[in-house]
Amino acid sequence: MGRIFRVKLRLRRFARRHPWLVIAIRSFMIFSAAFGGAYGFIAGSRSEHSGYDAHAFAIGTSFLFAVACVALATLSMRLRWMRKKMRKIALHNEALADRNWELKEAEERARSLFESQGDLIVLRDTEGHITFVNDAYCELAEAPRSALIGSRFAFTVLEQGDAAIETNGTRIHDQKIATALGPRWIAWREGLIRTDAGRPAELECVGRDVTDRTETERALAEARDQADAASRAKSRFLAMASHEIRTPLNGIIGMSSLLMDTPLTPEQMTYAKAVKTSGDALLSLIEELLDYSKIEAGKIDLEQRPFALSALIEDITELLAPRAQARQLEIAAYVDERLPAQVIGDAARLRQVLLNLAGNAIKFTSTGGVALIVEPGIWPNEISFLVRDTGIGIAPEAQQRIFREFEQADARIGRNYGGTGLGLSISERIVKRMGGRIALESKPGEGSTFEVAIPLAAAADSGDEQKTVAMPDLTGQSIMLVAPQSIEASLVARRLQRWGGQTCVVTDAAVAQALLPERAWHAVLIDGALDADDVEKLGAAARVHATERIVMFTPATRHDLKPSSAFTGYLVKPLRAASLAARLSMAGEVASPNLAGEALIEAIDPKGTPSTSPSSGLSVLVAEDNEINALLMRSLLTRLGHRAVITTNGEAALESWLAAKSAGTPYDLVLMDIQMPQLDGIGATRQIRAREAGQAGLRTPVLALTANTLVEDGLAATRHLAA
Repeated sequence: MGRIFRVKLRLRRFARRHPWLVIAIRSFMIFSAAFGGAYGFIAGSRSEHSGYDAHAFAIGTSFLFAVACVALATLSMRLRWMRKKMRKIALHNEALADRNWELKEAEERARSLFESQGDLIVLRDTEGHITFVNDAYCELAEAPRSALIGSRFAFTVLEQGDAAIETNGTRIHDQKIATALGPRWIAWREGLIRTDAGRPAELECVGRDVTDRTETERALAEARDQADAASRAKSRFLAMASHEIRTPLNGIIGMSSLLMDTPLTPEQMTYAKAVKTSGDALLSLIEELLDYSKIEAGKIDLEQRPFALSALIEDITELLAPRAQARQLEIAAYVDERLPAQVIGDAARLRQVLLNLAGNAIKFTSTGGVALIVEPGIWPNEISFLVRDTGIGIAPEAQQRIFREFEQADARIGRNYGGTGLGLSISERIVKRMGGRIALESKPGEGSTFEVAIPLAAAADSGDEQKTVAMPDLTGQSIMLVAPQSIEASLVARRLQRWGGQTCVVTDAAVAQALLPERAWHAVLIDGALDADDVEKLGAAARVHATERIVMFTPATRHDLKPSSAFTGYLVKPLRAASLAARLSMAGEVASPNLAGEALIEAIDPKGTPSTSPSSGLSVLVAEDNEINALLMRSLLTRLGHRAVITTNGEAALESWLAAKSAGTPYDLVLMDIQMPQLDGIGATRQIRAREAGQAGLRTPVLALTANTLVEDGLAATRHLAA
């Protein structure tokens, strides 16, 4: 069959090369067949015995002609179909030829690209023999391509890096190899590829020289380690500086306070006040610098614990009240009742921010006062803290600058009021760290309003039944508020209106006395800042018209008030919501308290009962190695009516605690300094807790004393003292 096929193929090639000869042969054969047939037919028909019939001949000739026509038509159609197929085949052959040419060009380009590629490229078969290498590989190996192909050549590995497998199966790893140019780091990517169908896959390795990158990464890692070491050293230095500076400073401030409570001449009192003021200023400066350093070092960590919102705000106003009242300023707070009683967040950092803002407001205000208002924010779970003052205000061009480090509104303010210019910068960073924002609205000469909006979620157990303030029902009750200043009066009136009361605010005692007969008043609240005679007259006039007659005064003016039966109660400014609610909930006449004695109700707890001091003092063990601080604590505890025993190290404290426990007179409280010679506070507390383990009865409370500011120090102290 193959021989016949080859013969046919040769004949076809001959026919394509000599088409005219093929036509002549075909024409001759057709003519010979037609002539032979016609001649035979004529010769046969003229024979005597032929039996020629003209009709049968005509019929036969017609049939043969029809058959010939059908055959010719079929042949013509087949030839046309064959021509079309031939044209398609010719076009397909041309396309295949073009594609083959393109593939050859692409193969040449790919080979040229691979060979001239800067990365190392090598292909290996299943046995590890090299089947292809590019010029870069040959150059680095210092061997020709002909010597490498077919060999198992591999670079000497000096160090192997970690390997990883990608999702597509590619293996990635780094190698440090030895070359004529010295050690080089190569990043390899290895994967199996199939080159030709039917042949096994080959391993393709592509390597890139990453020596510079690796050295840079190592240099950066070393720099990072050095920076971390420097940061740790800085933190240790801050801890040491905090401890070493605060310890004597605490003695300076504490001893100056004790000195001011002793009989002094006016000149000596002036000097003592100057010492305490300088100490307070230095302490504030140190606090700001340490906070700024901790923020810069990334040491600010936020806690997420539930805390009482109203208690925090009222504690801040009470803490700042002496400073404001010393400048003849009012300070008051208002917490919206729509807010949850407890929220989750960092109470200490929030207190720091609000103390800074409110402290600045007091410092830059000469008349009027400061209001701290807490309301729901514009977003869910957001709480807005507003600090408003009636101070000097801030110019528009300085309102953004004051949030920068060591910046103030202008140089004149810095000279007049002092300060480092760090407080607002620290506050802004803390607020942003808490996920909130801080804004300022101010006009020169009209005061300023700082708004701190922070997301604080309600605590899980914060419900209406757990509100710390039992709101009294003042629906339909008329309350008169007589106060010469408007800061606290406006906030108290706002709270009373929330409780349903109809509030009338009057600034003049004579006007208030004239308004008393107009209606029956549930309560009349009189500010002690009025003249003492006006207060007494107004109280006497209100006995007929008001059920509750309450005087509001500051602790500094307590002794200026005269005992009087005209009043049913007293409240200390700034007012606490719980105290106000408890006082307004009392019905009927009550005995007037003794203003001169210690039984004065200066605060009322949420239950409405007066606070009382303990009848007997506590037995307190103080472990403090600094003589000044030990003397200060002894003096303060003695003034509070407690009995203090001083020890200078942890071993002495442990021995004193054991002796007291053995004698049956255990200490009620231990104040333990963390850093002490021989045995530190943590070690001493650990031994105390070990001896208390397994024994019945309450454990001795131990409070840590430390000047360190690092978070880890506080956590360590808390963990060991509470264990």
